[in-house]
Amino acid sequence: MAVTDTKDERIKETSRFRQALIRPELGGIVGTVAVFTFFLLFAFDSGMFAAQGVMNWGIVSAQFMIIAVGACLLMIAGEFDLSVGSMIGFAGMMIAVFGVVLAWPMWMAIIITFVICLMIGALNGFIVIRTGLPSFIVTLAFLFILRGFTIYIPQTLESKTIIGGIRDAAEGDWLAPIFGGKIGAPIFQWLGDAGIIGVFERGNRMGEPVVDGIPMMMIWALILIVFGHVLLTRTRFGNWIYASGGDAESARNSGVPVNQVKISMFMFTAFCATVFAVCQVMEFGSAGADRGLLKEFEAIIAVVIGGALLTGGYGSVLGAALGALIFGVVQQGLFFAGVESSLFRVFLGIILLGAVVLNTYIRRVITGER
Repeated sequence: MAVTDTKDERIKETSRFRQALIRPELGGIVGTVAVFTFFLLFAFDSGMFAAQGVMNWGIVSAQFMIIAVGACLLMIAGEFDLSVGSMIGFAGMMIAVFGVVLAWPMWMAIIITFVICLMIGALNGFIVIRTGLPSFIVTLAFLFILRGFTIYIPQTLESKTIIGGIRDAAEGDWLAPIFGGKIGAPIFQWLGDAGIIGVFERGNRMGEPVVDGIPMMMIWALILIVFGHVLLTRTRFGNWIYASGGDAESARNSGVPVNQVKISMFMFTAFCATVFAVCQVMEFGSAGADRGLLKEFEAIIAVVIGGALLTGGYGSVLGAALGALIFGVVQQGLFFAGVESSLFRVFLGIILLGAVVLNTYIRRVITGER
């Protein structure tokens, strides 16, 4: 009896285009290629791709990446945290208060600040879980609460909203260099001596390379990206994150500890914000009440550009990292290209709108909605 080759009608064929389209990183990859192509064409001779120029947009991108990783995992879990920017300012101010005003050892100031911020993150998650309120509302409240404390505390203690002296207080500390130091100095010195990168020729920095090491801000960004990607794609907990954001009730019925997952993600977002804050105050040597303004929105936009759905249950840490890279390159690239820097905000609005429209279409492809 002849065997006929028939296709199962229950299996729906998907074109390669649609298969590629549902990859979370696709938007970030396309955007990254487009942005680099644009600036290679219009700002190649401006120094943007020289050693110092790469370091400039690399550091800015690393800042976005650190907070984008936390925001990405939380959004995939189906929640938002609008207090990230205020958390950055609050954490930096706490380090200044503990380490400078109260003269505690800097390592102790850093650790206590991490503990406080993680507890605040857990409180955010606990309130969301217990009350059933949207995380948008709960974290919006904490945005104002933390920003208010960030202004009130230094004004009460020091009658000012900027506290300096952090670099001096961190001198000789064992923990501070993990956030404020640089690595690879001998390698960059060798590159400078070999003429591969430029050296300073004026003042007391004669003979030093223009790039004297990789800031720990960039190292932390890479560590968090790798950690977040492995957690999300290689562990059972990563599956729980996707399940919690996709359909929380079904996840609970399947034995997923949804409440614990969501609270953990709020805590991880707070951790990322605190890492950002510590690196920032170590770099500038001071803490200001206005630090971190609008960072929560920039983190969310980077995640959306990276392909995460606003409805949760779908996204990629690598995509969020690419979205952050786009931010850093564009922000610095506009300066190198001689474009008015205020247009950066215009870019943010346009790319957010485009990313949301694209993500809406992707959601319909995934779910089969019309």
